[in-house]
Amino acid sequence: MSGNRWIWFGLVFVLLYIPAVIYDVVVSDRGVVARVVLVVLLVAYAAGWLVAPKFFWGSDSENFNTALAVGLTLLGLVVVYSLGMAYAGLMVYVMSSTAVVLKPLRAILIDGTVLVLLAGTMYVEQDLAIDGAQLGTLLSLSLGMLAVGRMIRANMALSAAQDEIAAMARTEERSRLARDLHDVLGHSLTTITLKAGVARRLLENSSTDRALEEIREVEHLTRQALSDVRTTVSGYREVSLSAEIVGARAALRAAEVEADLPHAVDNVRPELQGVFGYVLREAITNVLRHAAATRCSVVLGDTWLEVWDNGRGTGVGTPGTGLKGLAERLEPHGGRVVAGPLSEGGYRLRAEVGETV
Repeated sequence: MSGNRWIWFGLVFVLLYIPAVIYDVVVSDRGVVARVVLVVLLVAYAAGWLVAPKFFWGSDSENFNTALAVGLTLLGLVVVYSLGMAYAGLMVYVMSSTAVVLKPLRAILIDGTVLVLLAGTMYVEQDLAIDGAQLGTLLSLSLGMLAVGRMIRANMALSAAQDEIAAMARTEERSRLARDLHDVLGHSLTTITLKAGVARRLLENSSTDRALEEIREVEHLTRQALSDVRTTVSGYREVSLSAEIVGARAALRAAEVEADLPHAVDNVRPELQGVFGYVLREAITNVLRHAAATRCSVVLGDTWLEVWDNGRGTGVGTPGTGLKGLAERLEPHGGRVVAGPLSEGGYRLRAEVGETV
């Protein structure tokens, strides 16, 4: 229950109790000063009912709320003891507020103290039989509001958890988008750069026909990259291992790297072909970018993929963009990726699920 709703709840109690009590005070036979003081106390008490919820629900400090509840309780007790035990029911709202807002142990301690004080006073004044019914009402309402308070705190905790989950989902989506854009643009732009370089060299050598062919492929790759970016942002892009092998063959040929690639992917488990497609794309991109290799080989197993080259022993870039991204893709499948230079020269990247490196 929000602070605003609790204010309206308090206003109902103010309208039900306070005007009638003020009338009783005004028409009583007390002295003028006593009546004025009692009216002021009643107005202050009623104002406290209406103002306190803003502080109760706006504060995250349990100690502050406890101090405020104790202050209102003391003010209410002053009013009740000034008017007499017949008006003990005036404590109902402040006791209800205390039960709702404070943690159970503190609420029970404060409200229980009030009930003991009122019961003891009624007993001493021999009014327990007459006014004691109010104590039952106060007790039952306090217990009920304790349950309400627990429910409100549980709902608030649930809402906070939902907000945290939503924030984590947004973070995960940003990570997914960054990872996918890195994979898409890294591979596509690397291939486009290589083909544009080939076209330039061909034009310089007056090989117009071959240069035009390379430029057409650059145009096709550019359109494909644009389409991939659009579908990546929409979250619907699917990667095909077989398509990535075809793309890898074309990219390696454009870079004049001898390629030894499989002709089929039937031996790879269907559920792993998508993630292995990402791994292959990243591996080939880094061969083209960093390795300066003349030969690249790709081998597939049912639960593993291995890419190696005979370059200068460098492959994936920084862990934040290369290995980390691949590891994140393999993690849901219980897999991992291992990459590093080979002792005989070159570089190897291996991704596998349920196997030993």
